[in-house]
Amino acid sequence: MSDEPLILETFGAIARLTMNRPKAMNALNLAMIEAFAMVLPRLAADDDIRVLVLTGSDGAFCAGADLKQALAGDPAPGEPDFLDRARAMTEQLASFPKPVIAALNGVTMAGGLEIAMCADIIIAADSAQIGDAHANFGVFPGGGGAAVLPRVMPLNTALYLLLTGKTLSAAEMKALGLVSEVHPAAALADAAIELAQLIATKSPAALRRMKEVARTSADKTRADALLHEQVLLRAHLRSSDLAEGLRAFAEKRPPRFVGK
Repeated sequence: MSDEPLILETFGAIARLTMNRPKAMNALNLAMIEAFAMVLPRLAADDDIRVLVLTGSDGAFCAGADLKQALAGDPAPGEPDFLDRARAMTEQLASFPKPVIAALNGVTMAGGLEIAMCADIIIAADSAQIGDAHANFGVFPGGGGAAVLPRVMPLNTALYLLLTGKTLSAAEMKALGLVSEVHPAAALADAAIELAQLIATKSPAALRRMKEVARTSADKTRADALLHEQVLLRAHLRSSDLAEGLRAFAEKRPPRFVGK
């Protein structure tokens, strides 16, 4: 396998990014952050790519931040430090305009869980161990552990994970709603691509608008979220994808969406 910190592969309309620091359990370092920052805008702008899959190499998804770099000395005046760069990267991933699937192939801890929560759908290998784990090392989360985890599961459950530092199995996380599918470890990679291919058959324009409303609704009142949905519905009514979907339904054939 390549020694690049982030490996990009494409499968038709699917792009797969593999975090690749296996000797460090794919811990996030500056080289990986920079690789994400370079490739995500390119994939977002590529109309041929409709779904992004994110996973890790060998037996880990991501064990968190590389603490040697995260706790290193201050950067030069005016330069962003590790935490600034890591936060910018996770925001970039969370706001990615296309569907993102995180395939947790193994250990997913601390910053690794924060990266996974940037995805729209999380699936996992049955062998994956998942947790916040910051408390185990006296570390405070900086990529959404305390801020985002209570938004994706009940508050008391999120606090249980945060305060105990415990890790749970993929099956336990599925029961809590964080994980949508659990697969045998040997089948996870294929399952992620198969799920991505299903999503890629849908209208990119509709999915982009659905994701925008769903991602921002938690920060709005119910009325404002519904208004946002109505505004994007009005725009979607003029889209070629909607017209194509209706034609395909009437003609009893699969639609050929172009994303506009």
